[in-house]
Order: sequence, then C-alpha cells, then structure tokens
Amino acid sequence: MDPKSNFSTSRERKTNPLVWCAAIICTVLTIAVIIAGIVTFIGYLVIHPMVPYVSVIDAHLDRMQLDYAGVLEIQVTILIRAKNGNEKAHASFSDSSYSLGLNGEVVAQLVAPPFDVGKNSSVDFNYVVPSSPIPLGPEQAEDVDVGLKKDLIIFDLKGGTRVRWRIGGHLGSVRFLCHLDCQLHFHPLNGTYIPSRCSSKAK
Repeated sequence: MDPKSNFSTSRERKTNPLVWCAAIICTVLTIAVIIAGIVTFIGYLVIHPMVPYVSVIDAHLDRMQLDYAGVLEIQVTILIRAKNGNEKAHASFSDSSYSLGLNGEVVAQLVAPPFDVGKNSSVDFNYVVPSSPIPLGPEQAEDVDVGLKKDLIIFDLKGGTRVRWRIGGHLGSVRFLCHLDCQLHFHPLNGTYIPSRCSSKAK
C-alpha cells in the first residue's frame, strides 16, 4: 500500500455535527430575511405609502404693540394642518411643539396633545398665540419699530411633531419627525399673512 495514501487517510476528520447545525440555521435565517425583504418591498409597491406631513396654511397677526419703554405685546393666529395622504393607513401625531420667535427672541410656544389622522385625511389646529408683555433691548426694540414702519414683520417658526404610521397590516410601523423651520411674514398694519412655503413635506 502506498505510504502517502495511508498518511492522508489517517489525517481525515469528520465534520462536527454542531458545525452542520450552525450552517443550516444560518442558511434558514438568511432565506427568511430575504423572503421578509421581498414581502416588504412588494407590500410597499402595492400600498404605495405617502409620508404624512405638517404645514402652515394660514395665519394672522391679531395684535402687535410696542410701547415707549420697549415692551412688546403680540397675538398671532396660526393654522397648522397635519396631513395623512395614505388611503390604507392611519397616522398618529404626538409631542407637537413649535416656538415662535422674533429677532432671535422666543415670544410664544405652540403645543398640541397627541392626535390621530385618519386615512387620506387631515386635521387642522388653529393656534391663537397671545404673549405676555416682552421687554426688549434697545436694538431689538429698534428692529421692531423699523419693521412696523416698513409694514413688514417676520417671525421664525421652529419645531415639529413625532409621527407613527403603519405601512401595512403586517409590514410594521414607521416613526419619524416632521420638522418645521421657516419664516412667517406679516403686514402689521392690517395683520395679513404673506403666504410662503412652510411645510415639513419634501419639495
């Protein structure tokens, strides 16, 4: 008998059954992940989900007064719409909070309790925002006075709301933040709002 052949045979070892079991489990898990991905993708194409969003659709500067001591008083009405364009999924909104700023100073806070928006529907929140008397520094008071004389006042609106919605009955849910960061322009003489884009919806 060939010595080399005897040497090779003596060195052969059987594969440990645990290794085979691990390989089979990994294969099954890989196939399951692939199938789940395919099902999710097909479900996405069938349902064609649309991302809910929030936007400012109207506003009005109800009152704005600056006295000689540099104390500012305002009241603003802002109409924010939460829109869910999905025909097969409800959307839940929570932690809705927005800050209204003027010349770098936060003058009011807008908040709303948790709420749901039905399929292919929307909910409007009419925020009436009165502020407490706000003492301004000399430069801030001067900026406001210039805006009043030019009949143009610009507020900053920043904040957002958390949204949760289900892509499908068995496809899981998605959570994300609808964020607003925009400017609201007003004519203080009559309080009218100058419409401009203010939405969390992608362009």
